[in-house]
Amino acid sequence: MDKSIERRILAAVDDNSDQQTAFLADLVNHPSTRGQEQSAQAHMADALAERGYAVDRWQIDVDAIRHLPGFSPVIGSYADAVNVVGTHRSRTNKGRSLILNGHIDVVPAGPLEMWVTPPFSPKVDGDWLYGRGAGDMKAGLVANLFALDALRAAGFAPAADLFFQSVVEEECTGNGALACLARGYKADAVLIPEPFDEKLVKAQTGVIWFQVHLQGLPTHVAYAGDGANAIEAAVPLINALHGLEKRWNASENRHHTFAHHKHALNLNVGKIVGGDWPSSVPAWCVFDVRMGVFPGQDMAAARADIEATLMQAAEENSFLKANKPKVVYHGFMAEGYALSDDRSEPALSAIKTLGDAHRVVNDRELEQMAITCTTDTRFFGLYANTPALVYGPHAEAIHGFNERVSLESVNRVTKATALFIANWCGLEPA
Repeated sequence: MDKSIERRILAAVDDNSDQQTAFLADLVNHPSTRGQEQSAQAHMADALAERGYAVDRWQIDVDAIRHLPGFSPVIGSYADAVNVVGTHRSRTNKGRSLILNGHIDVVPAGPLEMWVTPPFSPKVDGDWLYGRGAGDMKAGLVANLFALDALRAAGFAPAADLFFQSVVEEECTGNGALACLARGYKADAVLIPEPFDEKLVKAQTGVIWFQVHLQGLPTHVAYAGDGANAIEAAVPLINALHGLEKRWNASENRHHTFAHHKHALNLNVGKIVGGDWPSSVPAWCVFDVRMGVFPGQDMAAARADIEATLMQAAEENSFLKANKPKVVYHGFMAEGYALSDDRSEPALSAIKTLGDAHRVVNDRELEQMAITCTTDTRFFGLYANTPALVYGPHAEAIHGFNERVSLESVNRVTKATALFIANWCGLEPA
């Protein structure tokens, strides 16, 4: 790229930084937890329409995607699940097409008294913008948007088709990104600015969500010895699952990108409910589990291993032996994805292009990292033969209290994203 054009694009990002911070704060102000994303999506749709993009806003149809690879099982209605895509159509199509993807849904805030400031009343303090979703990942969504704004302010547009995606369901299934693929949105590469410290994610674990349902024998506590406590019966099953976790993490079972990571796969019992009355031995219990999987790990075999582990533990308990636990899958059924295993020309070219952009902005090489969680990249990389790059700003306490994102980091990521788009897609007059 001509250096004078490069300087104009970078200067445009700086010139719009105050507006970008204000837009990010407005977006964080929308409490877009699962099922409540509609106002935030309307905000994104309006912003895209104001910029002249063709806006596609639709309700996800589960029946249209449940047969596709990568679909995660769901419980309940999708009547409130809405995706938004803004489309730029190039006049020249000289470059390579691109998807800029990000999710609008955020995890619950938890007890409000644990926050210094209300989670959906964003606050700027020095370099930090606080609020639920500020880092994960509304800052990335906004970086995508304002990178495009910078190109326009410099007098240019991408010289290839580009699709700006704001999706739901990333935090629990990924079905929002899958619905975009099913709707026909495909490109030569994908960029997802998840908050991983301005590093390129070379590999990520997958995730399985499941529930374990137990039924006990209710009785008055005065005769507790005659009953079977369903909550207490969960304890040996949880211990058995931790044994499976240890086994899956053994060195001989690790994907090569996690060879030196002793505990890449994490099991979390994230929720447990049961019983009906303090003076009755609980007759039922349900606990929710999140378990990681390595890239390339067979999902059917993983499910079978989980179920066999639970059934074996049940055989060692007199009550559970006669009242077997039931496993229900109700969310993530997400395979791991390793960008580093993709040696195709498009993948290598996309990585180099992003690395060059990062070097211009930061005057250093782009670092790569393997992460122990999942993103939506798997849909594009595994099921659409499209290299999917994760590169986003520095954030802290994502999914925790007082989540925050570095505004200087957001600025750098926006600059690198703008240069990446310019070099990957090419430029044509706006």
